[in-house]
Amino acid sequence: MRTRITTLLGIEHPIVQAGMSWASSSAALPAAVSNAGGLGVLAAGPLRPDDFASVLAGLADATDQPYAVNIPLYRPGAADILDAMLARRVPVVIASQGSPKAHLQRFHDAGAVWIQVVATLEHARKAAAAGVDALVVVGAEAGGHPPASEVSTLVSVRRVLQEVSIPVIASGGVADGWGIAALLALGAEAVQLGTRFLLTEEATVHANYKAAVLAADVHDTALVGRRDLPIRGLRNAFARAIFDAERDQLAQEDYVALFKGSTLRQAALDGDVEWGKVELGQSAGLVARIEPAAAVMARLVRELDDATARLQTMAH
Repeated sequence: MRTRITTLLGIEHPIVQAGMSWASSSAALPAAVSNAGGLGVLAAGPLRPDDFASVLAGLADATDQPYAVNIPLYRPGAADILDAMLARRVPVVIASQGSPKAHLQRFHDAGAVWIQVVATLEHARKAAAAGVDALVVVGAEAGGHPPASEVSTLVSVRRVLQEVSIPVIASGGVADGWGIAALLALGAEAVQLGTRFLLTEEATVHANYKAAVLAADVHDTALVGRRDLPIRGLRNAFARAIFDAERDQLAQEDYVALFKGSTLRQAALDGDVEWGKVELGQSAGLVARIEPAAAVMARLVRELDDATARLQTMAH
């Protein structure tokens, strides 16, 4: 299938693996996805600059296909990470949580593609005006940091497409080829999947984390931390403590301390899935097994073919 995104990035399938801190912060998962014809994404967020340079070199050695690095621009040490990306000539940058303006020109000069992650129409307009090459538009169903407004992927993507002309990658609520087909029909040029690739053998998170996500149904997530920087996560002991704090109108300073007292690392590396932040999307309820990323990619492509063939049978 050829779209503006597959052409822009030089990939075979309109499938992007989301950059997920810890889960795709090693070379294994992004390399497997890129080698299977999608766009694998290395998550630089939790990596120190020296570790990042080593992991990035390993990824470049593990695939001769296009790959991307996701970088939250607000993170401490972002400048060092960006310098390492330039030195390695990373082909695709997927940036989030910050303005691209200060960095865009030098990456374009180096021949890189810059994709900006947005969760609101306002940020989509600003990123497009700044000159980014494409957008990832995240809807409320997604894990991590979806829009606090809780506007769904279906509506968010369509609204952004009414305002911008650059290619859009849709993200949130998709775990199979049927969902990919739906968002392509909506006007997206590719689809980003996170939770589906979290439940792969190559994802480098604790077994407890994978087991908790695998056991979750579509109703077992919630937007947690509305008075800070909310995440979509598992309804666990941490989430219940936050809900209690909101109900009891806990003082803001104490609320922030409670929210920040739990971390993604606590769940993803240490395996504490009760008090850690277990970030996952609603699509966890659509996933029934943990398997190799290459097998996931093959199934997604088959399902996408089946879905598009079904639509074609409806044409008069």
